Amino acid sequence: MHEMGIALQVVRIVEQSLPPGEALKVKSVRLRLGKLTAVVPASLRLCLEVVTAGTAMEGAELEFVEVPVLLRCRDCGAETEIERPPLACGACGGTAVEVIGGREMIVESVEVEELDPGAKTGSGKG
Repeated sequence: MHEMGIALQVVRIVEQSLPPGEALKVKSVRLRLGKLTAVVPASLRLCLEVVTAGTAMEGAELEFVEVPVLLRCRDCGAETEIERPPLACGACGGTAVEVIGGREMIVESVEVEELDPGAKTGSGKG
């Protein structure tokens, strides 16, 4: 399950985005996931629940935004959004296409709240 590795990276990215030394609690995290990443949101959610226990992210709301597969045709230049294979241009039917969307895995936003003075960051309480 590659979702566990992804969950660990998401936590690392979120933690690096937080100002050091401030008592903050992560309220929500919004992730953009391309359809070609083969990430199962339910599995990623479960992995994030496991790896965020005891951190500033514990209990954070997780929002997943699915990014469709977007192709650009090298023959006619058209851009086509597809739901499933084959990877072909929706305008001319050509197969000389370049994937220009759908591979993303991006931490799009992190919403935090300040904890009471004296609270410890990452305590999971607050």
